[in-house]
Amino acid sequence: MRALVVDEVRGDPEVRSVDVPHVPEDGVLVRVRATGLCRSDWRAWAGHDDLAFPHVPGHELAGEVFQTGAQVRRWSLGDRVTVPFVCGCGRCAWCRAGDAQVCPDQRQPGFTDWGSFAEYVVLHAADANLVAIPDAMDFPTAAGLGCRFATAYRALVGRARLREGEWVSVIGAGGVGLSVIMIARALGARVIAVDRTPQALEAARAMGAEQVVVADSPDVPGAIRDLTGRGAHVSVDAVGSEQAASDAILGLRRRGRHVQVGLLPPVDGHPRLPMDRVIAWELDVFGSHGMAAADYPEMLALVEQGALEPKRLVERVIGLEEAARLLPVFDQIPVAGMTVVDPSLSA
Repeated sequence: MRALVVDEVRGDPEVRSVDVPHVPEDGVLVRVRATGLCRSDWRAWAGHDDLAFPHVPGHELAGEVFQTGAQVRRWSLGDRVTVPFVCGCGRCAWCRAGDAQVCPDQRQPGFTDWGSFAEYVVLHAADANLVAIPDAMDFPTAAGLGCRFATAYRALVGRARLREGEWVSVIGAGGVGLSVIMIARALGARVIAVDRTPQALEAARAMGAEQVVVADSPDVPGAIRDLTGRGAHVSVDAVGSEQAASDAILGLRRRGRHVQVGLLPPVDGHPRLPMDRVIAWELDVFGSHGMAAADYPEMLALVEQGALEPKRLVERVIGLEEAARLLPVFDQIPVAGMTVVDPSLSA
C-alpha cells in the first residue's frame, strides 16, 4: 500500500510503498477514504510523543471495512466506519463503563500504532471502538469527528456541562476551536473566540462566535472579562500552550470551568499555570481526552437533525504527497478549518 512514512523524529516524510499491516483477531483492516491532518500529528512528528520508527502518522479517519479478524462480530466488509482517536481495549472496567478514552491499555492509530496516512489502517478491538457513519455523511466530514469534533463535543457536554445562555471563551480557532464554537452555539451558549490570525477569526465569526479577540492583544483575559461582564462561565484551550491556558483560566468568572483540550508541552518539567486564581476563585479545571465510541450516538443524532454541521469545518482535501509537504510546517500554517487527506488522490 502507499503510505506517508517518517523514519525519525523531524525526519522528512516520504510517500512510499509498504506492507499492509497484519489484522489482529479482534480487529479490522479499513480502507482509508479520508483522514484529518492536525496539530497533534505535527507534535508527534516533532518528537513530543514516543514513537517507534519507521512510523505512519494519522489518527482521525473514515473509511470502509476491508477485512475482519476472526473474533469480530459487529462489522462486515464494506461497512462505512469511523473511530475515536483513542481506542480502548474493550475489556477493562473503564471500557465497560463507557470510558474507553481513559483506558489504561488504549491503542491510538498514528501514535502507538501505524496510522491512517495510508491506503489501509488496522484498528484493534473493533467491536468496542468502531462507529457507523450515517448514510448521508461523506467521508471527509466523518474523518473530522474522530478527534477534533468529538473532542470538542465531549469537552462542552461531558466535562464542562455547558448550559444555555452561558459565555464560552475558546482560545484557538483551528479545527478544535471552530468545533467548540459550532457546538456551543447549537447548545444555546454565547461564544468569544481568540486567535492570532484574521482568517481564523473570520472563520470563528462564520461559525457563530459573537465576539472575537486578537490573541496578541496586551490583555486577552481583560478583554474577555470586559465583553462578558464578569468573565466567561466556561473556557477551552484549543491550542495547548502556557499562554493560551493561562489566558483561558484568567478570563473566567468566579466559580468558572476550564477545559484543557490542547496538549501542553512540558516547560521546565511542567507548564506554569495560574493556580492561585484557580484556588482563590474556586475554578474547576477539567482535562478532556477525546470521546469514547459509546458517546457518539447522541452527537451523531444532532448531526442528522441538522443542529450540528461538521461538514462546514472541512477547509480542503489533499493527497498524501501534499500532506508530506505540509506536516513539518503545520504548526506555522494559518488554519481556518480542517485539512483532510484522501490517500486515493494522486500527486
